[in-house]
Amino acid sequence: MLTVGLTGGIGAGKSEVSRLLVECGAVLIDADRIAREVVEPGTPGHAAVVEAFGEDILAEDGSLDRPRLGALVFNDPEKLATLNSIVHPLVGARSRELEEAAPEDAVVVHDVPLLTENGLAPLYDVVIVVDASPETQLDRLVRLRGMSEEDARARMAAQATREQRRAIADIVIDNDVPLDELERRVKEVWADLVRRARERRPE
Repeated sequence: MLTVGLTGGIGAGKSEVSRLLVECGAVLIDADRIAREVVEPGTPGHAAVVEAFGEDILAEDGSLDRPRLGALVFNDPEKLATLNSIVHPLVGARSRELEEAAPEDAVVVHDVPLLTENGLAPLYDVVIVVDASPETQLDRLVRLRGMSEEDARARMAAQATREQRRAIADIVIDNDVPLDELERRVKEVWADLVRRARERRPE
């Protein structure tokens, strides 16, 4: 098995790359999706978050009101640390379960938005960084996600710098390119990952 950490700044196009890797045959473990699952109503994670932040962060259906919770923790490092101390261990445990369930010869791609910020690179055999210029990121966030420019810039500034991400990369995928070029590059990367996985297999 080859474990791959996939990361990139907000708006860099990491989701598109993870989708293309799955098409090639990767087993995808999506940290963001797991982070949502582990705090669904009825889970221990949900109970712990409500205990920490109060019932004001609940939507009418009892689920977490994500925008409200996000606004609460975004500019408060202490509250963010509290939330992370609840969610991160649960995400880690679920990710390991999913990885252990994958076939022995699988290429397992962990899609981890804050891989650089949380110093997680050593956990993976290979780290792939999806890279795009800040101008491209800003354009995508405003045009495709409907963010205000101010909000988009704040989100980008809260993440690791482009240089910090590139410094931990074993492989960089440039996503300032048209989709057909990106598809070609991802296929090249996939061939490399399959070769690495094969080399790791005991004879």
